[in-house]
Amino acid sequence: MNKILVTVALFCVAVFAYAGQWTKTEVADIITRVNNTWQRNHPTQERTFWDPAVYHTGNMEAYKLLGNPKWYDYSKQWAEQGRWMGATESNPDKWKYKQYGEDMQHVLFGDWQICFQTFIDLYTLAPQRGIEAQEQWVKRAKEVMGYEVKSTATDYWWWADALYMVMPIMTKMYKLTGDKQYLDKLYANWQYANGIMYDNATGLYFRDGKYVYPKHTTADGKKDFWARGDGWVMAAFAKVLQDLPKNDKHRKIYIKYYKRLATAVKNCQQPEGYWTRSMLDPAQAPGRETSGTALFAYSLFWGINNKILSRAKFAPVAERAWNYLANVALQPDGTVGYVQPIGEKAIPGQVVNQKSVTNFGTGAFLLAACEYYRYINQ
Repeated sequence: MNKILVTVALFCVAVFAYAGQWTKTEVADIITRVNNTWQRNHPTQERTFWDPAVYHTGNMEAYKLLGNPKWYDYSKQWAEQGRWMGATESNPDKWKYKQYGEDMQHVLFGDWQICFQTFIDLYTLAPQRGIEAQEQWVKRAKEVMGYEVKSTATDYWWWADALYMVMPIMTKMYKLTGDKQYLDKLYANWQYANGIMYDNATGLYFRDGKYVYPKHTTADGKKDFWARGDGWVMAAFAKVLQDLPKNDKHRKIYIKYYKRLATAVKNCQQPEGYWTRSMLDPAQAPGRETSGTALFAYSLFWGINNKILSRAKFAPVAERAWNYLANVALQPDGTVGYVQPIGEKAIPGQVVNQKSVTNFGTGAFLLAACEYYRYINQ
């Protein structure tokens, strides 16, 4: 028995020691294998809703990094199938957002808006691909986001996922149009969301108002912070800060919350490198989970790469996360496993294993891998 324990311990040490020793060629090969595997296995495009749209944010990041024209074309085909639209209701009087909705009237609901991130990227990167961008590609984004930015409402983002879905659109729309109203609306909407979900005691975000403590607790009576939900928020900060002007009047406050969230995330990482679905109560839903882990890894590496997060403090955390993603989550067939299915919380008893593969989990993995590639040899 002692020999077995020693062997297991030495194996763990060897695996963790490998973290941080990858080459850019190795990581590029992983990105290529994962992305080609996904696209080969999914030749039929999906609707322009949030879950495939998250994959396409990862695919576009991979294209920006490695320049494979087939990856650009894959996202362009997806956009064309969806007519560059998101939700399709044409009458603004019928547009909805205050409750979850997959119908075509939920035009202002973030899950239908995230596709605009990829549409704008396709538009701005078209010259790099050697094709002419068409105004039609961003017409609906301008119509919908222009309506939202001019409205007096600020309660559009009432759940954590929405911050990843829509916050980056605001900065992309600013870069596309030069209209600073997008940055002002970004801040106003974020303030509303922050007021609902942010927990000042921990620095973490509840998924939405239903999960705020003590109204909601884990089975053991603890605060219940959902890893993927906090992953959405942290990745949103990274994407917004990437595009936000350096002199934006609200940049410092975004950085303040981003850095505090990073510290809170650091403090509840599991030894193998992943985060459990209920971050402060692993017993609520124990075991590996990839989507939240990948979003955290992406956000941490981005912060280190852009000198916002301390390399000394956060590099070991980010490297452990990458080590888990590359050595455990990544499967021999090129798929990314251990992804919690679509949901909104840590569900006790839910099975998540190596065969748990999703579009959004693959996209999150690609984001993390691309940012880790940039991290190497810095």
